[in-house]
Amino acid sequence: MTSTALLDPNAPATAAPQLPAFQHELRIYWEDTDAGGVVFYANYLKFMERARTEWLRALGFEQETMRQQEGLMFVVSDTALRYLSPARLDDWLRVTVNPTEIGRVSLTFDQQVWRGDTLLTEGRIRIGCVDANSLKPARIPARILQCLQR
Repeated sequence: MTSTALLDPNAPATAAPQLPAFQHELRIYWEDTDAGGVVFYANYLKFMERARTEWLRALGFEQETMRQQEGLMFVVSDTALRYLSPARLDDWLRVTVNPTEIGRVSLTFDQQVWRGDTLLTEGRIRIGCVDANSLKPARIPARILQCLQR
């Protein structure tokens, strides 16, 4: 894949280059669990969101800066999760971020939540870039796409 394909506004969505998985670690607290003492299913989406935010930050991009200076932000447009095993209070989790598709206005990620060597949850999340005021689709800034092609 060439850099031209990533930056050409008329190019179709393409497979992401082989970037190493980004990993974000976190602890499970009372507030993350349900009455049964296991992580509430919707909280896995929060954990994945945090990991994607930290992934962007590690690449040098702050979402609040992008919103304030460029009037752009990312929103989730599609999710699909599969739950394999529960996490519990005090567990130490590792959440991975793997970009799998790069488009002009959206990115798709495969994400996993691990406890040690045990895969707990896996999902595919699609985010779109939008104008912060109108919430209409907008192109992902070229500087972010350029970083992803490395």
